Amino acid sequence: MPDALNPAAWPLLTLMLLAPLAGSLLIWLVPGPRLSRWVVPASLLVALGFALAVLWRFDPAQAGFQGVEERDWIPSLNIRYLVGIDGISVLFPPLTLILFLGVALANWTGVRTLRRLHDSLLLLLASAILGIFCALDLMLFYLYWELTLLPLYFLISLWGPGPQRRYAAAKYSLFMLAGGVPLLFGFIQLAFNHAAVSGAGLPAGLSWDYRQLLATPLEPGLETSVFLLLFVGFAVKTPVFPLHTWLPVVAMEGPAGVAALITGLKVGAYGLIRFALPLAPGAAQDFHWLLAGLGTLGLVYGALAALAQTNLRRLLAYASLSHVGLVVLGLASFDLAGLQGAVFQLLNFTLIAGGLFVLVRFLNLRLASVDLIALGGLARSMPLLSACFFFLSLASLGVPGTSGFPAEFLLLMSALRAHLGAGILALLTMVLAAAYVLDSYRRACFGPPGHSAIAAVADLRPRELGVALAFCLPVLVLGIWPGLVLEALDAVGQQWVARLTQFSLGS
Repeated sequence: MPDALNPAAWPLLTLMLLAPLAGSLLIWLVPGPRLSRWVVPASLLVALGFALAVLWRFDPAQAGFQGVEERDWIPSLNIRYLVGIDGISVLFPPLTLILFLGVALANWTGVRTLRRLHDSLLLLLASAILGIFCALDLMLFYLYWELTLLPLYFLISLWGPGPQRRYAAAKYSLFMLAGGVPLLFGFIQLAFNHAAVSGAGLPAGLSWDYRQLLATPLEPGLETSVFLLLFVGFAVKTPVFPLHTWLPVVAMEGPAGVAALITGLKVGAYGLIRFALPLAPGAAQDFHWLLAGLGTLGLVYGALAALAQTNLRRLLAYASLSHVGLVVLGLASFDLAGLQGAVFQLLNFTLIAGGLFVLVRFLNLRLASVDLIALGGLARSMPLLSACFFFLSLASLGVPGTSGFPAEFLLLMSALRAHLGAGILALLTMVLAAAYVLDSYRRACFGPPGHSAIAAVADLRPRELGVALAFCLPVLVLGIWPGLVLEALDAVGQQWVARLTQFSLGS
């Protein structure tokens, strides 16, 4: 009983994971859809409170995992409920919940059919995404990873505005299922290798504990196999070029809120940082050319494709592909600046890319289309939305004073040190990024209106303005004070780099 009354003894991570899950069930018990929709922000706010409590307790000077909670789950296979956070993962849960809150409030009046089912699926997805960032047992991680597929399939196929929404949902699902197969085989190889190395045999020697597997040596051939399997599995969901073809389809055919979540939460890139690189460090170094090459191709291709788009949603999708290419290129340097820039940029995706898609959702609720040819003159009729969109667009370009600047600066510096040619190409690609961002903003917000309804359209309402500021203010704060992110990454980042750099490039 004393422990129950002591907040320091509370299982905060478990409570954070359970809050959205409980909300997804509570929705069906609240009478009337007008009341039930309040369950979504309430559940997310409760989870956010636990996430902030975890962040408050976090000690950035410690490189290991903190707040670890574990229980037996499937004892016969040594699979456990095991969660924890470190400097790499600690900021993802609160920013993830801010994005989910923004999406939920953006859909406050926009979902007119099957409201309870929609909201229940949204909360189920939130719980699964949070689990991905916290899971330290590989099978628990895989469960959360696959659990995201079910709500996303139905959210896209049932509430997508596009005529090919079911095709988009099926394409996304098939890509994710195909990516899940190599991921599972990679995890199984790691567990079987632990049994062989420990000498305990099967199934007693199986281990899915991430911490134990980091300390378990791999034979060179097996390490190469594990790295390639994990890389392919995570690359599909990142997405890494050329495994990206599902992204623009989902961005166009699915709901804008789902597009905000998919582009804002790069769990595939997180998987590369957390699992693929540190679990197979020697093979990662051997294949640094693959990481750098695919990252550079995605960076350039995404920028060129974005430059050719006439629809804001498709443009933002290709822009995210370009930006995540820079993340992969930065990771290929295997240095502290590359890791810090990559994690910082992934956090930026949540705020910047997610925030831009939420603003597009507000625009889509007012106008029938977000094609650039149908826009124009938004700065006069919607100055608040135009200002927030411009600020987040500048942040996506890495303008000083925004959180995009320290992230892109670190990534470019690490790329130039490790892969000079690719780094120079990345610098040149920033010119293309400025071209498609500024040109699309000019066409959407200035010039003659492309539709008569634009002159009379309402600007952001107080609720919508609050959502927009919830994305803009952290971007400003982290741009002025990037140490909030970098300090959390310092100790664990040095440990991560030391593990990767024990092998020389190309060895």
